[in-house]
Amino acid sequence: MKWQSYITSDEKILAGKPVIKGTRVSVELFMELLSKGWSIEDIRKSYPHLNDEQVLAVFAYLKDCMQTELYFPKRETL
Repeated sequence: MKWQSYITSDEKILAGKPVIKGTRVSVELFMELLSKGWSIEDIRKSYPHLNDEQVLAVFAYLKDCMQTELYFPKRETL
């Protein structure tokens, strides 16, 4: 999947956060909802204009971000 066809960033929309093209649904919002226990089905019900390709593009985008950046888990301090 070529996520670039579905995810964009424009300084005029949500201060440049990556969003699903043609929407104001940010990748950040999508992940926040998932982290709060929402299912993909819940998100699709709340945002019925999203199609399967757009949803898959969010994950493809995040996969590429993880592969191209070096991430280290935050260490807890006592």
